[in-house]
Amino acid sequence: LGKCLLSPIVLAAYAYNRSLSELGPGGRGEDEPGVLCQLFAFLMAFFGLAPTLLLLAMALECWLSLGHPYFYRRHLTRRLGATLGPAAAGLCALFCALPLLGFGVPMQYCPGTWCFIRMAGGGPRQLGFPVLYASLMGLLVLAIVACNVSSMRHLYGMARRQPRRGAPPAAAPRMEELDHLVLLGLMTVLFTVCSLPLIIRVYMGAFASDFNENADLSALRFLSVNSIVDPWVFIIFRTSVFRTFVRRVCRRLS
Repeated sequence: LGKCLLSPIVLAAYAYNRSLSELGPGGRGEDEPGVLCQLFAFLMAFFGLAPTLLLLAMALECWLSLGHPYFYRRHLTRRLGATLGPAAAGLCALFCALPLLGFGVPMQYCPGTWCFIRMAGGGPRQLGFPVLYASLMGLLVLAIVACNVSSMRHLYGMARRQPRRGAPPAAAPRMEELDHLVLLGLMTVLFTVCSLPLIIRVYMGAFASDFNENADLSALRFLSVNSIVDPWVFIIFRTSVFRTFVRRVCRRLS
C-alpha cells in the first residue's frame, strides 16, 4: 500500500522535472514545504512505523505460539488478531500526524522527490518528534529481534529433539522447522540492517549536530529497501530449489 501511494508521486516529479513542493505548493510560509511534500512526509513516516508495529505483533504471536502454547491457545483469538491491524494503523496515523500540527517539521530532500521529517538542525520543537520517532522505532526493533531470536531458539530446540537418523515421517518435521528457522533468521537480519541507519541518523542529527543530507537520504533509502526486498526473500525461500539447497547445507553443517 505504501509503494502504491508513494511511487506515483515520485514518478510524477520525475516526469514533470519538478520538486514535490513545486508540484503541490501551498505551505503556510515561504520556507515551509508544499502540501504534497507534507503528505509525502506523513506517508513515509506512517508506512515506516505501522508495518514495524505489525511485525512486532506477528513476532509476539510466533513467540507465544512456540514458547507458551497453552497461554496462546486460551487468550489469543481470531477476533483479537482482526482488531490489532486497524488499532495499530490508527495509533500510527495519530502519532505521525503530529508534524502536521507543528510538532516536527517536514523537509524536502535532494533531488526534490523525497520528503520526510527534518532530522537535523532546528530547536527542540523541530527535533523532538524525530527523536521520539527514532526511539519508538528502536524499541520496536529491539522487541522484534528479541522475539524472533527466542522463536528461533525454540525452533532449534524442536529440531534437535527430532531423531537425526530414523523413519521418514520423523525427518520431515525436523527439516520443516529448520526451514522456518533459516527464513526467520534471514528476515530478522534484513529488517534490522534496513531499520538501524534511520535511527542512527536521527540521533546523530539531534545530539551531534551532524547535518548531512546525503546520509539522511541513504537512511531513508535503506528503510524503503526493507519493504521491497523482504517479500522477495520470502518468495524465493519458498521455492523448492532454494529450500533443497538450504537443507543440503544444514545436513552438511550438522
